[in-house]
Amino acid sequence: MAARTSPPVPLTRKEFYDLTVYCRTYALELARFDQHRVNLKECNRFNDWLVKVKRYDRLAGSLADMKPARPIARWQIIVILFMVWLILLLATAGQFDRNLVIAMSMGMAGTVILILFLPESLYGTTIELLDGKVLRVVNLLTELLNSGELGFTDAAYFKARENLQMAHDELRQQIDLAHR
Repeated sequence: MAARTSPPVPLTRKEFYDLTVYCRTYALELARFDQHRVNLKECNRFNDWLVKVKRYDRLAGSLADMKPARPIARWQIIVILFMVWLILLLATAGQFDRNLVIAMSMGMAGTVILILFLPESLYGTTIELLDGKVLRVVNLLTELLNSGELGFTDAAYFKARENLQMAHDELRQQIDLAHR
């Protein structure tokens, strides 16, 4: 069954301005988290927001290829590995030599230790990657604002530009700090 797509919503000046305010506050909120960790709540929040942003007619085409965040945390991977290991151990109880069972247990422990050393960005979307995705939306909004298509008054234009610039600066700073 195909997923339902809602018809595009026109991006009005008020909604655009509200998006700029949201981007500014969202960038500041993302700065509170560890940039190298996956935060499930923030991933889900971003995914909900991305669906709303993609509905706007002027943004849908440019954001069509942006993938949603992957809310997969390290503890989830470890729990899944443990459950698979436990099921295998119970299913094969008494069928293998004791030394083979010990080797399988050591292999499981080694796999868990390996998972602890792998960066979370391999399987989930870290806060740093969320910063990059939000920065892409901010850049797109800035291009749209600078094109003059929305017909803002001077005061509204400069306030929206200030919101987008603050969001851009905060997101760039967080991304840069994460690479030091």
